[in-house]
Amino acid sequence: MVDVVRTFTVPEPVDVIVAYLKDFANAENWNPGTVSCSRVDNGPIEVGSKWHHVSEFHGRTIELAYHLARYEPRHLTFLGENETETSTEDLKFVPVAEGTSITYHANLVFDEVGRLADSLLKHEFDKFGDEVVATMTRTLSSQPKTSGLP
Repeated sequence: MVDVVRTFTVPEPVDVIVAYLKDFANAENWNPGTVSCSRVDNGPIEVGSKWHHVSEFHGRTIELAYHLARYEPRHLTFLGENETETSTEDLKFVPVAEGTSITYHANLVFDEVGRLADSLLKHEFDKFGDEVVATMTRTLSSQPKTSGLP
């Protein structure tokens, strides 16, 4: 199992941030490992909404079927699965004077073979967490406060 937790602040208000991040397809903009992410169902985004996510890590292409597991005004949880791993991306939001404090928590659970690499890849996942902070901050901070983000 791998855990990556980062807390950081962006200048946008909570409701704008949640409205943008609830669509996991936007991971293409803020998640540095994401190659593509597309919605695979229709209708309003709600608990159960689904995405097909393709990422690249260490030269390996990884495909996960994600769904929105939690959708609350200040808390989003996405769960992704394939035959060898389960990934949970949990985002909590707190309004602060500067905008929004975001706590990003990624938890990856691998099958037997993948567990062998857990400790070997710890440094790489820590680096990934730092990259998420940088790209998410840049993406969210570059939008006008009144735009509702792209």
